[in-house]
Amino acid sequence: MKTAEQNEAARQIDVKYVAQLARIALSGDEKALFQKQLEKIVSYVNDISTVDVSGVQPAANSTAEQNVLRPDEPHTGLDQETVLKNAPVNDGRQFIVPKIV
Repeated sequence: MKTAEQNEAARQIDVKYVAQLARIALSGDEKALFQKQLEKIVSYVNDISTVDVSGVQPAANSTAEQNVLRPDEPHTGLDQETVLKNAPVNDGRQFIVPKIV
């Protein structure tokens, strides 16, 4: 159940000020609508804060997976000649690219 303090916290959110910070022009109807929506959001957050989580262990991840990456194993790469075949321009040792200043 909502307490008077929780309802007051929701009412203290100044929609006009928040809209000004976001540089959004709101009509009077929009301000009233958003105020009601913000009150519902704050009420929902307050409801969540009443849930008993005393037996729940803190978790950094939602799954028990630790490392899902493959092992880092060295292997031979492509030889220089094969790589340079993909270059539009090369000098036989390296790629030639336009100078960028």
